[in-house]
Amino acid sequence: MNKILIVDDDMVIRLALCEMLQNNGFLPVDVSSGRQAIRFFGKEKPSAVILDLKMPDMDGIEVLQELKRIDPNVPVILITAYGDIETAVEAIKLGAYDFIVKPPKFDRLILTLKRAIEKSRLEMTVWRLNTAVETSLEWLLGKSYPIKKIIEQIHQVAQSDFSIVIQGETGTGKTTVARAIHNLSTRATGPFITVDMGTIPETLVESELFGYEKGAFTGAEKSRKGFFEIANHGTILIDEVQNMSLYVQGKLLRAVEEKRIYPLGSTRPVEVDVRIIAATNSDIKQAVKEKLFREDLFFRLREFEITLPPLRERVDDIPFFAQRFFIEACEELNKRMHGIDDSVVSLLKQYPWPGNVRELKNAIRRAVLLCCDDVIKAEHLNFLVGDKQEDEGDLSLLPLKKLSAIAVRDVEKRTIKQVLQATGGNKTKAASILQIDYKTLLTKIKEYGI
Repeated sequence: MNKILIVDDDMVIRLALCEMLQNNGFLPVDVSSGRQAIRFFGKEKPSAVILDLKMPDMDGIEVLQELKRIDPNVPVILITAYGDIETAVEAIKLGAYDFIVKPPKFDRLILTLKRAIEKSRLEMTVWRLNTAVETSLEWLLGKSYPIKKIIEQIHQVAQSDFSIVIQGETGTGKTTVARAIHNLSTRATGPFITVDMGTIPETLVESELFGYEKGAFTGAEKSRKGFFEIANHGTILIDEVQNMSLYVQGKLLRAVEEKRIYPLGSTRPVEVDVRIIAATNSDIKQAVKEKLFREDLFFRLREFEITLPPLRERVDDIPFFAQRFFIEACEELNKRMHGIDDSVVSLLKQYPWPGNVRELKNAIRRAVLLCCDDVIKAEHLNFLVGDKQEDEGDLSLLPLKKLSAIAVRDVEKRTIKQVLQATGGNKTKAASILQIDYKTLLTKIKEYGI
């Protein structure tokens, strides 16, 4: 039963209201003064309050303000004399739900009360859902101030149909942000398709994105849908969009503007309703300046922009993620451990994390695997010291064919990392500088965990 607090100095009105509420399935509690109401309200939160506007010790406005200070969401219905309607209207501006003129019409009061309680419940449900979403996003992305701003941006853009560009270093969580936007959007029940432009050979990009008809080229034995058609009524994430050739960029621009695609070998367009999120680990604006990325496509895709800061710029998130990944690793490896030593947290904060959150996760998993005790200590992360020294070393960008066979794995790893950094993550350029083919570069990137 919904508990209703009645506040009125007139005993006759209180008794009448109590009887009426009981007959309609409510649990009434009545007090004769504003001060009594505040004391009661602080101990037992009623579902709603029926409040007289004129009382001797505290008037209704004062009581309303105090109740709203304690619980801003509680619905308060005022009972007022006809001559005090102007004051009642002011009270609504201060947070009252509605007012009823004396003598109250019971049918209208009951209807107003039920609506007020239902509205309050809906608002509480929405608040709880928003809190759950906020907690979920913090669990995924972190709790630092820069990430709170990112979460705010996610909420701002999710319900729209804006195309989005997400920028950030490798491992900062661009895919996680894109998926969160999709899950909070009106397209949440539709597909979420990820396309990594860094792993698709240039000759296959168009057919992978837009599909092809049977016989469109040698080997096309049957028609196949492209990623855009598969993602219809959903979201498509184009990762490493900066690796897309100018030719394919033109095709993409046409698809975005016309909301239709032309599969290879077909003259009939296919209508598509897709939200596009583009992700990049390089400065795409610089690529536009260098004429490597179409300016018109850039502005079409960047209706909204989110830039993810690297982990080294949000050190406050490192202990949180370390603890989260520790728990996940213990579950994955079926190990019972107590925690992470304070000295480890200090070490983790000092490390630059070039691989960002992804690298931190791998480091914690590796430490849990290596640890034979119940607490991770600094000795279990000695490999980070070696990685840091390796990253700080200096090496000319030489073709891989000319590198000495001595310690080739370590040298190859360092060289590939430096070339990728120098090219802004452009694997095609990196393969050219290293004088190896694109597929070999992808294999080595995967092999070395770069």
